[in-house]
Amino acid sequence: MIPLQRPALHPGLAAQLDRATAGIRAAGPSTASGRAAWRKAARPKAQLRLMLRQMAPGLERCMYCGDNLGTDIDHFEPIAQAPLRTFDWQNHLLACAHCNSNRKRDRFPRDPATGDALLIDPCRDDPADHLLLYLDSGAYDPLTVRGEATIEVFGLNERPELVRGRRLMFAVVKALLLTWQAAEAPAEAEEYAAALHEIHHADVVRSVLGLRRSRPLALAVLGPAVLAALDRLAATDGRFAT
Repeated sequence: MIPLQRPALHPGLAAQLDRATAGIRAAGPSTASGRAAWRKAARPKAQLRLMLRQMAPGLERCMYCGDNLGTDIDHFEPIAQAPLRTFDWQNHLLACAHCNSNRKRDRFPRDPATGDALLIDPCRDDPADHLLLYLDSGAYDPLTVRGEATIEVFGLNERPELVRGRRLMFAVVKALLLTWQAAEAPAEAEEYAAALHEIHHADVVRSVLGLRRSRPLALAVLGPAVLAALDRLAATDGRFAT
């Protein structure tokens, strides 16, 4: 997971969502009324999906696992628990079918003492505050209770394809950095930089960039040649500035 920026809604769409929320309130807020209203809202859902796709990591990847194509509008706080947030723009994230329908469903763990949400919201939280990605293994280590809950709900370490994918993507990122460094033509260099910017598992790229905060660690994990390429890329391309 990586942090994401949520844009403001167009006033027309915001008004549509407000009217839909008012309809749920008038019908009596419930799981049934929320889901019924959501099923009927084809036009606003299409506009919401377009906005979520534009803010998703990589090439429209799932905002939770970062691997699969984001196909579903997920209600971060499920309709079953908060029907009046059915049309709340701040409650919408783009998810793959597996994360949305197979893993999360209506699960929304809360702190037993405070009632606060335990899942990481990438539009409100920096996942790096709660999750540590080990690049050599492809596995996440929870730094907080919220990180632990997020790993468990989305199966970030249980799904072998995710762990292996992150591990392999680390090798790809290192290779792309070296190839970018060696590129002679600007157009060729941009092609490799664009690949790094839009690659699956954007969390791997962000973790690699984060290594620069500790030079000894970066040197040990990346090696001198890759680290030199990373330093140059971060210094010359604003997409990778840290």
